[in-house]
Amino acid sequence: MSDGNQIIIPPSFVALFVEPGRIKPSATREHIYERYDLCEDLANLLTEQASNKLWELGITEADVLERIHQGLGNVGIGLSAAEAQWVISRLAEILGWQEMYPPSQGEVRQKP
Repeated sequence: MSDGNQIIIPPSFVALFVEPGRIKPSATREHIYERYDLCEDLANLLTEQASNKLWELGITEADVLERIHQGLGNVGIGLSAAEAQWVISRLAEILGWQEMYPPSQGEVRQKP
């Protein structure tokens, strides 16, 4: 990642790399940026699929998000459980479905 990079990584994502009792992330800035880029892109790519499933299956927004969350472990891109949770929370935020899928207890949701 170059020093000229203007992308601001949200604190909620950086927190995924901060071990309990620590202040600084356990990963390099470059690694965190790469993971954030992947997770943000994934959340944005899933918006159309989520909207289609809502309409096709006639289920609730929470059910759509839960199904996508379950599927993230099966896609083979190596998402950690925390990253998958962040992707789903971000997807809910993008779609305006936050009330349907609140963040996990203790998770801080912040807009990027």
